[in-house]
Amino acid sequence: MTAPKSRIGIIGAGAIGGFYGVMLARAGYDVHFLLRSEYETVLQNGLQINSAVHGSMHLDSVQAYSTAAQMPKCDWLLIGAKSTSNSDLAPLIAEAAAENAKVVVLQNGLGVEETLRQVLPDDIHLLGGLCFICAHRSALGVVEHQALGGVNIGYHSGPASVAEQQSLVDEGVSMFRAAGVDSNAATNLAQARWQKLVWNLPYNGLSVLLDAGTEPLMKDPNSRALVRSIMLEACGAAAACGEPLPDALVDRMLMATDHMPNYLPSMYHDHAHGRPMELDAIYAAPLAAAAGAGFAMPKTEALYQALRFLSARAL
Repeated sequence: MTAPKSRIGIIGAGAIGGFYGVMLARAGYDVHFLLRSEYETVLQNGLQINSAVHGSMHLDSVQAYSTAAQMPKCDWLLIGAKSTSNSDLAPLIAEAAAENAKVVVLQNGLGVEETLRQVLPDDIHLLGGLCFICAHRSALGVVEHQALGGVNIGYHSGPASVAEQQSLVDEGVSMFRAAGVDSNAATNLAQARWQKLVWNLPYNGLSVLLDAGTEPLMKDPNSRALVRSIMLEACGAAAACGEPLPDALVDRMLMATDHMPNYLPSMYHDHAHGRPMELDAIYAAPLAAAAGAGFAMPKTEALYQALRFLSARAL
């Protein structure tokens, strides 16, 4: 069997970049990792994924780099770094990107593609990647994968025609599927971003404020009611912004979370380890969009204000 020809770069190999990078490398893709704090450890020890779905996976010979200038030019770049570092990502992306490269932003929140689009070369194809995965980094070069793992991809902007946009999305979907990752096309990227926020808005912030994972949040009637009310605010905001979501979405998400293992979202780990929380992309941007559309989100706003207090206190 001939290995796929696409060269893939991973920028940010924490939980997201590490998991998908290892899956793609195991499928025969030529994968290159741009690392920061993990560089020396990964160079010596490789990447380890402890997966409840796929079992233990170890990538021994990691093509790792500490600077983008060292990397070969990549056809696809997967952005696994948090949105808090987006202001520093553009020159790294531009340096690592091959001609007409496809850049997939695997980040949470609203407006992350727009922020990057403003500072990227025009010939780069920018796509959004919506990750549905329970994973976190437990140590440098070590990822704990608890459940799920799918990625939905949508075209955001770039030089492609409408027909070419669909072709590129299909190529990305096929790439992930070849690696054993469930993947589908997101026909409306803006709507998909709002849909993911319906889950991220309550669980990320409440996990930090209440020091609790999804299981205790769902079992207690008070926190469960609060989760639901924030979800409903997110749905109302999406509709006000012209991206209405399915009526049954909130109940489906609550039911799906009931069946998940107890999960501490990424914001919990960021706060616990003294890293910046993704407050701008996950809270400030959707709140501003909702306000611009004349829709109030009082409980989400209160959650955001409390998180800002904790963030300022940590400085």
